[in-house]
Amino acid sequence: IEHLFSFNATLGTRHVIGPVGEGIRLNVYVTGGEVTGPKIQGKVLPVGGDWLTVRRDGMAVLDVRATFETHDGALIYVVYYGLADFGEDGYENFLKGEVSPSPRPLRICPRLSSSHPHYLWVNRTFCFGVGQSFPERQEVAYDVYGVS
Repeated sequence: IEHLFSFNATLGTRHVIGPVGEGIRLNVYVTGGEVTGPKIQGKVLPVGGDWLTVRRDGMAVLDVRATFETHDGALIYVVYYGLADFGEDGYENFLKGEVSPSPRPLRICPRLSSSHPHYLWVNRTFCFGVGQSFPERQEVAYDVYGVS
Protein backbone atom coordinates (compact mmCIF):
# COMPACT_ATOMS: atom_id res chain seq x y z
CA ILE A 1 0.00 0.00 0.00
CA GLU A 2 1.40 3.36 -1.06
CA HIS A 3 0.14 6.90 -0.44
CA LEU A 4 -0.38 8.38 -3.93
CA PHE A 5 -1.91 11.78 -3.24
CA SER A 6 -4.27 13.79 -1.09
CA PHE A 7 -6.92 16.12 -2.38
CA ASN A 8 -9.58 18.49 -1.23
CA ALA A 9 -12.58 19.49 -3.31
CA THR A 10 -14.86 22.45 -2.83
CA LEU A 11 -18.55 21.94 -3.44
CA GLY A 12 -21.08 24.32 -4.91
CA THR A 13 -24.80 24.37 -5.48
CA ARG A 14 -26.89 21.41 -4.28
CA HIS A 15 -29.91 20.35 -6.26
CA VAL A 16 -32.15 18.24 -4.03
CA ILE A 17 -34.33 15.96 -6.11
CA GLY A 18 -35.95 14.58 -2.97
CA PRO A 19 -37.06 11.22 -1.65
CA VAL A 20 -37.15 8.42 -4.21
CA GLY A 21 -37.16 4.65 -3.80
CA GLU A 22 -33.45 4.40 -2.94
CA GLY A 23 -33.39 7.37 -0.55
CA ILE A 24 -32.99 11.13 -0.88
CA ARG A 25 -31.34 12.04 -4.18
CA LEU A 26 -29.33 15.20 -4.70
CA ASN A 27 -26.65 16.48 -7.04
CA VAL A 28 -23.74 18.63 -5.89
CA TYR A 29 -21.31 20.48 -8.19
CA VAL A 30 -17.53 20.17 -7.73
CA THR A 31 -16.15 23.73 -7.97
CA GLY A 32 -12.40 23.24 -7.50
CA GLY A 33 -9.71 22.03 -5.15
CA GLU A 34 -6.09 21.05 -4.78
CA VAL A 35 -4.17 17.79 -5.27
CA THR A 36 -0.92 17.25 -3.35
CA GLY A 37 1.29 14.26 -2.80
CA PRO A 38 4.20 12.14 -3.82
CA LYS A 39 2.71 10.90 -7.14
CA ILE A 40 0.22 13.56 -8.28
CA GLN A 41 0.17 17.33 -7.72
CA GLY A 42 -2.19 19.83 -9.27
CA LYS A 43 -5.74 21.05 -9.01
CA VAL A 44 -9.30 19.79 -9.13
CA LEU A 45 -10.98 21.44 -12.10
CA PRO A 46 -14.37 23.14 -11.61
CA VAL A 47 -16.18 20.50 -13.63
CA GLY A 48 -17.93 17.46 -12.25
CA GLY A 49 -20.20 16.58 -9.42
CA ASP A 50 -21.55 14.12 -6.91
CA TRP A 51 -24.81 12.28 -7.60
CA LEU A 52 -25.53 11.50 -3.96
CA THR A 53 -28.15 9.26 -2.38
CA VAL A 54 -28.88 9.47 1.36
CA ARG A 55 -30.22 6.06 2.38
CA ARG A 56 -32.80 5.51 5.13
CA ASP A 57 -30.08 4.06 7.40
CA GLY A 58 -28.24 7.40 7.37
CA MET A 59 -25.49 6.27 5.02
CA ALA A 60 -24.93 8.35 1.89
CA VAL A 61 -23.79 6.66 -1.32
CA LEU A 62 -21.29 8.82 -3.22
CA ASP A 63 -21.17 8.74 -7.03
CA VAL A 64 -18.55 11.30 -8.09
CA ARG A 65 -17.01 12.38 -11.40
CA ALA A 66 -14.15 14.90 -11.41
CA THR A 67 -11.05 15.92 -13.38
CA PHE A 68 -7.58 16.67 -12.04
CA GLU A 69 -5.14 18.86 -13.93
CA THR A 70 -1.58 18.05 -12.85
CA HIS A 71 1.21 20.58 -12.31
CA ASP A 72 2.70 19.48 -15.65
CA GLY A 73 -0.51 19.84 -17.67
CA ALA A 74 -1.88 16.29 -17.71
CA LEU A 75 -5.59 15.62 -17.28
CA ILE A 76 -6.72 12.74 -15.09
CA TYR A 77 -10.36 11.65 -15.07
CA VAL A 78 -11.48 10.51 -11.62
CA VAL A 79 -14.58 8.42 -10.88
CA TYR A 80 -15.35 7.20 -7.41
CA TYR A 81 -18.03 5.51 -5.43
CA GLY A 82 -18.07 5.47 -1.69
CA LEU A 83 -19.93 5.94 1.56
CA ALA A 84 -20.47 8.85 3.93
CA ASP A 85 -21.86 8.26 7.40
CA PHE A 86 -24.54 10.87 8.17
CA GLY A 87 -25.43 9.11 11.43
CA GLU A 88 -28.36 6.88 12.30
CA ASP A 89 -30.79 9.82 12.08
CA GLY A 90 -29.11 11.30 8.99
CA TYR A 91 -32.01 10.57 6.63
CA GLU A 92 -34.61 12.21 8.88
CA ASN A 93 -32.35 15.16 9.63
CA PHE A 94 -31.69 15.70 5.93
CA LEU A 95 -35.45 15.69 5.23
CA LYS A 96 -35.83 18.43 7.88
CA GLY A 97 -33.04 20.47 6.31
CA GLU A 98 -30.72 19.95 9.27
CA VAL A 99 -27.07 19.42 8.38
CA SER A 100 -24.60 18.68 11.13
CA PRO A 101 -21.55 20.99 10.97
CA SER A 102 -19.27 18.24 12.28
CA PRO A 103 -16.99 16.33 9.88
CA ARG A 104 -18.35 13.09 8.48
CA PRO A 105 -16.15 10.08 7.70
CA LEU A 106 -15.84 9.22 3.99
CA ARG A 107 -14.57 6.03 2.35
CA ILE A 108 -14.05 5.85 -1.41
CA CYS A 109 -12.79 3.59 -4.17
CA PRO A 110 -11.52 5.91 -6.94
CA ARG A 111 -10.69 4.84 -10.49
CA LEU A 112 -8.31 7.12 -12.39
CA SER A 113 -7.78 7.38 -16.15
CA SER A 114 -5.24 9.33 -18.18
CA SER A 115 -3.67 9.24 -21.64
CA HIS A 116 -0.69 11.38 -20.62
CA PRO A 117 2.59 9.39 -20.87
CA HIS A 118 3.70 10.36 -17.34
CA TYR A 119 0.45 9.12 -15.81
CA LEU A 120 -0.36 5.90 -17.66
CA TRP A 121 0.33 4.07 -14.40
CA VAL A 122 -2.97 5.40 -12.97
CA ASN A 123 -4.90 3.25 -15.48
CA ARG A 124 -3.44 0.13 -13.85
CA THR A 125 -3.66 1.11 -10.17
CA PHE A 126 -6.34 0.00 -7.72
CA CYS A 127 -7.02 2.84 -5.29
CA PHE A 128 -8.90 3.44 -2.08
CA GLY A 129 -9.31 6.61 -0.07
CA VAL A 130 -10.23 7.78 3.40
CA GLY A 131 -11.46 11.24 4.15
CA GLN A 132 -13.87 13.61 5.78
CA SER A 133 -16.54 16.04 4.71
CA PHE A 134 -16.71 19.54 6.16
CA PRO A 135 -20.31 20.71 5.58
CA GLU A 136 -19.82 24.13 7.16
CA ARG A 137 -17.30 25.07 4.45
CA GLN A 138 -18.71 22.93 1.59
CA GLU A 139 -15.53 20.86 1.27
CA VAL A 140 -14.30 17.27 1.30
CA ALA A 141 -10.74 16.04 1.84
CA TYR A 142 -9.19 12.63 1.11
CA ASP A 143 -5.96 10.67 1.31
CA VAL A 144 -5.73 8.21 -1.59
CA TYR A 145 -3.65 5.04 -1.59
CA GLY A 146 -2.68 2.54 -4.27
CA VAL A 147 -2.45 -1.21 -3.85
CA SER A 148 0.16 -3.03 -5.87
